[in-house]
Amino acid sequence: MMIMMNNTESQAVNQPILTKKERHRAALRYMFMGVNNFNYETQQGPAVVFSLNKALRKIYPDDKDYIESLNNHFKYFNTTTAMANIILGASLAIEERDGGKSIESVQSLKTSLMGPFAGIGDTLIWILIPTILGSISGYMALEGNPVGAIIWLVFNIIFAFVKLKLWDLGYSSGVKLVTTLGEKLAIFTEAASVMGLTVVGALISTAVKVQTGLTFKTGAVKLALQADVLDKIMPALLPVLLTVLVYKLIGSKRWTTTRIIVLLIVLSMVGAFLGILTPA
Repeated sequence: MMIMMNNTESQAVNQPILTKKERHRAALRYMFMGVNNFNYETQQGPAVVFSLNKALRKIYPDDKDYIESLNNHFKYFNTTTAMANIILGASLAIEERDGGKSIESVQSLKTSLMGPFAGIGDTLIWILIPTILGSISGYMALEGNPVGAIIWLVFNIIFAFVKLKLWDLGYSSGVKLVTTLGEKLAIFTEAASVMGLTVVGALISTAVKVQTGLTFKTGAVKLALQADVLDKIMPALLPVLLTVLVYKLIGSKRWTTTRIIVLLIVLSMVGAFLGILTPA
């Protein structure tokens, strides 16, 4: 009898808190908001909070836990909006199953996946598909054929359902992730954190472009500071130093994102004028 009660209790614990309708409502809120409240500090963070807040309120009845989760989702997040459905669906499933102890895991998951998923989504969704369908639809429109506009409209309607399925895919993957790992969730968190840091490191070296044009001359000997010194110490050393500086400024209460952007513009202009900085 005791064993049966334990099994029943275990099943009750594993019962999902959110209904399919509530999960889809969260997905639709993100699909309609997306980057509409985009900002340069957290980018899609506010849209994530807008989409998940009602679902999270049901997951976290306690105000303290609810606010902690919202603050976590307000952090920087940026990826292709359609691919974000997979990430956010998985994040919601993990929080639904593990509650407050999963917040660190959720942030690590979002950080590690948003870069790779953006690479896939931007290539397929923002470049390849619109280019092909847009060319066909545009050509038909120029010929006076209304079918082109209809094709574009029908595609977007179908794609809306695809986005919902991507959310469901992410949610089911998140559930499997939690149930499979169980007590090993801490290991997954650490692995996701390492992956996230790797992605951020790769972005610094590829997306942040800073180099100096200073050259030291002694007689007939010329020594380029960038190629002969800095690159020999560590490639992309200046981008790393600039990233560290911006990171420190972001953590300061005296500096806002707008001030940091203005500072970078001024430094770039002055550095280029004096010949200290050159185009990458």
